[in-house]
Amino acid sequence: MTTLAPSIQLTKEKSTEPVIRIQHLDHYFGKGDLRKQALYDINLDIQAGEIVIMTGPSGSGKTTLLSLMGGLRTIQEGSLSILGQEMRDISKGKMLEVRRQIGYIFQAHNLLTFLTAKQNVRMSLELHDEYLAQDIDKIAVQMLESVGLGDRVNYYPDNLSGGQKQRVAIARALVSRPKIVLADEPTAALDKQSGRDVVEVMQRLAKEQDCTILLVTHDNRILDIADRLIYMEDGHLSDAE
Repeated sequence: MTTLAPSIQLTKEKSTEPVIRIQHLDHYFGKGDLRKQALYDINLDIQAGEIVIMTGPSGSGKTTLLSLMGGLRTIQEGSLSILGQEMRDISKGKMLEVRRQIGYIFQAHNLLTFLTAKQNVRMSLELHDEYLAQDIDKIAVQMLESVGLGDRVNYYPDNLSGGQKQRVAIARALVSRPKIVLADEPTAALDKQSGRDVVEVMQRLAKEQDCTILLVTHDNRILDIADRLIYMEDGHLSDAE
């Protein structure tokens, strides 16, 4: 695969610090008498290039934690640092810089149905100024080829299988070479073989790009791709046994 241009770095020098560091993080929903705690004293370090899988029952707080890491919710109590940037009380400008370093893969692939596979991937590149002077159509096609969809670049999502749609979502998440990929149940709607294929593509591309992956899943069939397993239950995080 042709090497893609590197993305903007948040720090000038390579750091040995974790790419994700969480300390004493609490989170709540609601106000007043309806206020309910969702996360309790979360502490977690994730290193560059690491693939971490988070498991646990539905409603245990996994997606809440993932959304906080992705800058999709406000940090209320404790500390959460992404790529050396503290996310609590972060400015909008700094938040945008951090988000540009993160790729997102959701259970529902969230592809735009009126755009082709290539156009869906291309949209991710259009958010990064450093790619605008390049042939972004070519880069998008190369990324789709790398996930095995070279013959589907001009297909619309409605004409793709579930596994193929998730491959497009992976291509879209990774095409800008993010430092972190956050994936929420990416295999939930897929059969055994399609789910396996999807996570193996993620694993390969992450290793090629030295990208950190945090993947939330209930799918026991893919746990072996992880460097480390962590477990969430009732808002409490621990190492998986």
